[in-house]
Amino acid sequence: MGLSIVPIVEGQSEQESVPVLLRRIRAQFHAYEVGIARPFRVKPNLVVRQGELERAIKQALRSRENAAGIVVVLDADDDCPAKLGTELLARCRESTALPVAVVLANREFEAWFLGAKESLRGVRGIRQDATAPRDPEAIRGAKERLSGNMLGRRYLGVDDQPALAAALDLDLAARRCPSFAKLLRDVKGLLSDLMAADRPT
Repeated sequence: MGLSIVPIVEGQSEQESVPVLLRRIRAQFHAYEVGIARPFRVKPNLVVRQGELERAIKQALRSRENAAGIVVVLDADDDCPAKLGTELLARCRESTALPVAVVLANREFEAWFLGAKESLRGVRGIRQDATAPRDPEAIRGAKERLSGNMLGRRYLGVDDQPALAAALDLDLAARRCPSFAKLLRDVKGLLSDLMAADRPT
């Protein structure tokens, strides 16, 4: 495998599930020649502090072979994803000349699962009659809402997130969750850039 995208994520769950999503997007785009590197994990909430994201980028690029692009995937929590994402992207671009994408899940990563819940029926205990809420990205406590849709158990990110990411209907999630649609657009843009860069001239 030649050039690779390096994911920067927060949390052990995202460390496992974000590569699953990125590989699925790569397959949708038929960009198999681009690798998905092992994610670089940052501490939740600390990464937005001045200097922390910059440090993470430098360490990630030093520790991952063939790194040619970066995608930062974080929870927005109570911040405005557009405003914070723009600020973080500017800081990324000051830290590296490589192509970078920054995607903030509106409130939290699990909102994307709520948005395409019908595609997750029967996966990790999700009820067969589960349906998506009207505005999944406006919900506080998406993890708790997922637990309420599970039979006989509660949602555990480390165990459940990778399996749900593998089953998620990407297009349905994109239609209902603008921040997930941004993930699709931005990752496909990175893939396109890296495929062009890796093409013999």
